[in-house]
Amino acid sequence: MITQETLEMYRRMTPGEKLKLTLEMIRENTPRLFRGTEAEIDRRFEILRLQNGERNRNMLRTLARTK
Repeated sequence: MITQETLEMYRRMTPGEKLKLTLEMIRENTPRLFRGTEAEIDRRFEILRLQNGERNRNMLRTLARTK
């Protein structure tokens, strides 16, 4: 859970600061996606695919309701 202080810090950030933070987090965490056995890595990416698919379905459902 994000603390109220952290949430306020994010709200005060400029779009450029948010982008910089996002890119730093991607650079730091991408290598972790590929650690472990081949089965662990495959499972990790399968979970990501499932989560992305669910998120996309939710967005499409919401968009369809607004039309």
